[in-house]
Amino acid sequence: MDNNFEVKERLLTNKEYMDIYTTCYTMCTQRPPNNWSDKLYTKHNDTITSYLKKTVLPALEKQHDEFLLTELVTRWTNHLIMNKWMKKFFMYLDRYYVQHHNLKPLLEAGLCAFKKEVYEEVKVDVVTAILAIVAREREGEIVDTSLLKKCVDVFVRNGEGLQCYERDFQAVLLVNTREFYSRKANQWIETDSTPDYMVKAERVIEQEKKRVRSYMHESTLEDLINVVVDELLSKQETKLLHKERSGLKVLLENDKFEDLERMFSLFERVKDGLKPIAVIVQSHIESMGQAVVTKREADINSGEKENREDPVFVKSLLALHDKYTEVVKNQFSGNPLFQRALKDAFVEFVNRNVGKFTNAEMMSTFCDRILKTGGEKLSEKQVEEYLTKIVQLFSFLTDKDLFAEIYRNQLAKRLLNQRSASDDSERLMIGKLKMCCGAQFTSKMEGMLNDLTVGEDHQRAFVESLQNREEPPKSDSLLANFSVNVLTMGYWPTYKSLPVNLPPSLVKCTQVFKEYFDKKTSHRKLHWIHSLGNSSVRGIFVKKNHDLLITTLQCAALFLFNDKDQYSFEDICTSLGLPPDTVKRIMHSLSCGKFKVLKKDPAGKSINVTDSFTFNSTFKSPMRQLRIPMASLEESHNPKRVEEDRSIAIEAAVVRIMKARKTLTHQQLVSEVISQFNIFKPEPKLIKRRIEALIDREYLERDADASNTYRYLA
Repeated sequence: MDNNFEVKERLLTNKEYMDIYTTCYTMCTQRPPNNWSDKLYTKHNDTITSYLKKTVLPALEKQHDEFLLTELVTRWTNHLIMNKWMKKFFMYLDRYYVQHHNLKPLLEAGLCAFKKEVYEEVKVDVVTAILAIVAREREGEIVDTSLLKKCVDVFVRNGEGLQCYERDFQAVLLVNTREFYSRKANQWIETDSTPDYMVKAERVIEQEKKRVRSYMHESTLEDLINVVVDELLSKQETKLLHKERSGLKVLLENDKFEDLERMFSLFERVKDGLKPIAVIVQSHIESMGQAVVTKREADINSGEKENREDPVFVKSLLALHDKYTEVVKNQFSGNPLFQRALKDAFVEFVNRNVGKFTNAEMMSTFCDRILKTGGEKLSEKQVEEYLTKIVQLFSFLTDKDLFAEIYRNQLAKRLLNQRSASDDSERLMIGKLKMCCGAQFTSKMEGMLNDLTVGEDHQRAFVESLQNREEPPKSDSLLANFSVNVLTMGYWPTYKSLPVNLPPSLVKCTQVFKEYFDKKTSHRKLHWIHSLGNSSVRGIFVKKNHDLLITTLQCAALFLFNDKDQYSFEDICTSLGLPPDTVKRIMHSLSCGKFKVLKKDPAGKSINVTDSFTFNSTFKSPMRQLRIPMASLEESHNPKRVEEDRSIAIEAAVVRIMKARKTLTHQQLVSEVISQFNIFKPEPKLIKRRIEALIDREYLERDADASNTYRYLA
């Protein structure tokens, strides 16, 4: 008992206390048979028991409800005070006789007497009274929580550990709580919307936490909250998620972010409670993405011209991904279930191709648009943000190798036509693809950039060699301004070799460079691809002279008009040594495009073999420098090459697997091959064909006893 209590509630003077203590000491220290220790111990317990039976218990039995609790607290407090004083009076007895005979200490004996004579008799009525007050508090009434705390303390301090508390109070409390919130849940689910219901559930959980902290033992918290969560959330989850006009789908459609965050935090408490939410979220995201794809399909079907450079479709997908990435991050705390739902949803519609351009081609062309000069007007930061987002979208593609093939072709055009806006941005994009798919995926792209870096050294050495010639070229001559990109064949796309008849001045330039290159290296052979060349020529017109930025093939065609003013289509084909299809593209760009530096007879928007062409001396334009584009002679990608690469990769995977496993069934082998690839999804039919090809080439054989089983041939 603390000193403050002794000052306020001093029951005895020091002399009175010492007289009692001395009497006890004298009775316990006499020799037998005059030693009173055994009788004192028995009398101590009998006295307390008698007092509890005759005084305390009758007083409690007269009370009910809250009055019972008040009386219990009073009697329990008095008992603790009495018990302590009795221990003080008989301290010598407690210290020696009790310990020597291995008896219950006096303090413990007093508590056991209270438990047996009082606690066991009134516990049911006390619990009933406590729960009645708790129910009133749950309904919003203000109650005496200090009284409840003192009553609960009776359960905590009786018995060993928390046995009495858990068995007699907590178990009944949990049953009562379950019944209470079961009724509440059935009422709320009928009258409230899903958001309103969740607000109430959230409030109830916080109130129950506060209730435990206020007057219950802390060990009750987890079990109590589990009961509340089970009744309010777990058993009502399906109804809440699918509730008409306010369920999860409606919350997603109306961007109710606060409600979504609350739903996540609540159902995170429920075992497997997030799985049904993730399923609905995935379905919603997928429906939103399918709507974007369907809109594009509808536009195409309505007659709108397809254009792979139209960024609207890709930007719509990026915006959708941005939105739901933020939702998963902020409203669903980046939970792996929802990250997987986001990924699976995007995989479904990102790989749904409509129209003649695949989504892989649209995405690659979008990259081309922001990476080349004259495309999107973006800052470096915006370009980096777009590249990051497009790679995230790219990660959902199943045909990543198709994207790589298209991207590599477009990268080559940007680099060779000097249309790349920034080398840093090009390397940044390749680095992101490398992080996503590995070094092998981007090795050719990196080789292309390195070729151009090495090519700068070649050009400097070539210029130095020109200066060392017996007759160095003049600074304004064609040879002095002639440059060549030396490319490694394995890195770059395969291009058509067109043996065009170049103007003599250009022929001389190529011969001079070949002489330099042959001296420089003996193990590499030059192979000229004139269809990729660019040139700048001066056009002399009546009104004004213009610098024309054109391809090498356009340059060769225009140089013909230095000799005479008019050529027939057939004459141009003969003079250039090119097939009609190629000449049609050249002449269309020069006579039917925006800048008509040639006149076509008869006039029209298409080129026919019967047409004739005349130099347009009266051509004029407000711009000094003009870029005259020409339709590409190359496809954006070669589907056959993609298929060949896949076949080679599948065969290599089959051999690698069979070499390690020796024997496998057809189904096991197909499954393992599919699991090996993340840049494309091999078709089982294609795998089967490649297996047959390997059998023909004696890499594998069928088992003689089981035709569905393959054996590896070393």
